[in-house]
Amino acid sequence: MNDLNPTASPVVAELVERSNRLGSDPKNTNYAGGNTSAKGTATDPVTGEDVELLWVKGSGGDLGTLTPSGLAVLRLDRMRALVDVYPGVDREDEMVAAFDYCLHGKGGAAPSIDTAMHGLVDAAHVDHLHPDSGIAIATAADGEHLTKEVFGDKVVWVPWRRPGFQLGLDIAAIKEANPRAIGCVLGGHGITAWGDTSEQSRKNSLWIIRTAERYIKQHSKKNPFGARVKKYEPLSPARRRARAAEVAPLLRGVASQDRPMVGHFIDDKVVLDFLASRNAPRLAELGTSCPDHFLRTKVKPMLLDLGPDAPMDKVRTRVAELHEAYRADYAAYYDHNAKALGGEWPAMRGADPLIILVPGVGMFSYGKDKQTARVAGEFYVNAINVMRGAEGLSTYAPIDESEKFRIEYWALEEAKLQRMPKPKPLATRVALVTGAASGIGRATAVKLAAEGACVVIADLSQELAREAAAAIGGPDVAVGVQVDVSDAAAVQAAVDAAVLAFGGLDLVVNNAGLSLSRSLLETTEKDWDLQHDVMAKGSFLVARAAAKVMIDQGIGGDIVYISSKNSVFAGPNNVAYGAAKADQAHQVRLLAAELGEHGIKVNGVNPDGVVQGSGIFAGGWGASRAAVYGVDEKDLGKFYAQRTLLKREVLPENIANAVFVLCSDELSHTTGLHVPVDAGVAAAFLR
Repeated sequence: MNDLNPTASPVVAELVERSNRLGSDPKNTNYAGGNTSAKGTATDPVTGEDVELLWVKGSGGDLGTLTPSGLAVLRLDRMRALVDVYPGVDREDEMVAAFDYCLHGKGGAAPSIDTAMHGLVDAAHVDHLHPDSGIAIATAADGEHLTKEVFGDKVVWVPWRRPGFQLGLDIAAIKEANPRAIGCVLGGHGITAWGDTSEQSRKNSLWIIRTAERYIKQHSKKNPFGARVKKYEPLSPARRRARAAEVAPLLRGVASQDRPMVGHFIDDKVVLDFLASRNAPRLAELGTSCPDHFLRTKVKPMLLDLGPDAPMDKVRTRVAELHEAYRADYAAYYDHNAKALGGEWPAMRGADPLIILVPGVGMFSYGKDKQTARVAGEFYVNAINVMRGAEGLSTYAPIDESEKFRIEYWALEEAKLQRMPKPKPLATRVALVTGAASGIGRATAVKLAAEGACVVIADLSQELAREAAAAIGGPDVAVGVQVDVSDAAAVQAAVDAAVLAFGGLDLVVNNAGLSLSRSLLETTEKDWDLQHDVMAKGSFLVARAAAKVMIDQGIGGDIVYISSKNSVFAGPNNVAYGAAKADQAHQVRLLAAELGEHGIKVNGVNPDGVVQGSGIFAGGWGASRAAVYGVDEKDLGKFYAQRTLLKREVLPENIANAVFVLCSDELSHTTGLHVPVDAGVAAAFLR
């Protein structure tokens, strides 16, 4: 072992391997939930003597993907010495700051609130997990009795206590008083297990989880959620997703009143069955219990009490009513608890729901980015499983509302939020870029994603669209869809795909295009129709479908047309292309005038010929234009550069930068503008 690197210890390797194995199975714990630890010795590089260390998963890490760098490393003697200075439950928050004085060397990751549990329990290896089966027993009204009945004396009940130093003391005392115990059930929260070896700890954790699963399966009542309600039966998959795409913009607007949100949609059977049950309204109102769950999902969801086939005008009215009631209820929850508990609390962070349930359709979850929104949805699925287990054995009884408030507005939670990096300029924005598998479109998609947007790569080639999306970052950042922009149904399908992938749509780049370089006499009617169908008609179809989503959301948006200097510059042998681009250019002005009242900006970018990476130029347009100008095709970019005022070749990234600026806050008051990105073509100056 490298004495100066305590994370190189074999103990650490075992801990990381155990953590990854436990964390990779969602039955064991949720994403970023729970923590694991190991104790061992290392040589102190200052004294040369052995020192006892505690390695424990740090704050904010995920067990399934944990690496040594995600561990906090503390001196065990100093950590346990905190018992002598612990000031009591009323000053719990001070103990997390005290952990910093126990760190070994640089200490690795920041210690979490659960560090005390791991350090104070007299066991070499400790696992704290949030399995659905364990939380089901932990949230049952008679959870203490069930714990004894399910596990005998191998697992001990621990009454609810907020995570912290006192909980660590409680569990340490329970382990000492129950030498046969391998773990405990934490009321309202989860489980903790321990062992003398890493493998024993893992096996003990799994024994508790699997034993709970088997007991629930064998002893649960037949219909834990009650009888099914015919009114709320699920639509067929195709109708369900069509309905989801229809209501998603409206719901995203609701979730984004305080701050913009990205959305995620889930229509798994577990969600649909819950929403079709008689007891779903009662259980949804009770909210979640495990702190990891409600910190991601808020204390409770918003439930739409209409059937999935209700007329949209009725849905709009009812959603508005429910949203107003939800916000008032959340404000009352905040005001009541802040007053009743006394002291100073962080300001209310927002009163919009993070989970919206639509019977017969599915669940919409929201967050500051796609991953956060997706995980929130996954956590509510966990909560449904917990409620099913608790109701099947007993009655679901989550922790008290005041305890939820204490955790939601905990000073430590607030400090964690304040430490988060500043959002990127386009964070929470959902962008759809057409013709985005190559050239200008791809460069634009890459730029928007780099600035924080979620991006839908739309292209005629589905394979190339998916490849481009994967290269940008995968489904939490970008998705690829196939679209023929001249086909209204295909355009609507692409917009629906964007809405279902990320909750809505904020930014559209009309980039899809093609060109045929022919003289007037050589241009056929088919040539004319093809170019106008793709660029003039295609841009209209995309803008129309996108504008409907943006108007329903009620949070504004941007539509950007990639037009061309040819929209104002008359060059030879491109009558169809130039006319189509002029059509696009005037659409910018027309739509800017029409959509401004909805907060939707419409602008354009006029590039000169962009040769590098261009599908258009590679498809024959480059050869044709080179022939017109009497240069070699390979020198066409250089030729275009030399005829500009700046003598610079225009690259796809230059266009992408212009699109970003048009959609950024810096140009929040600009609409109806065409930005030339042509390195200076005097004949194309706007007048």
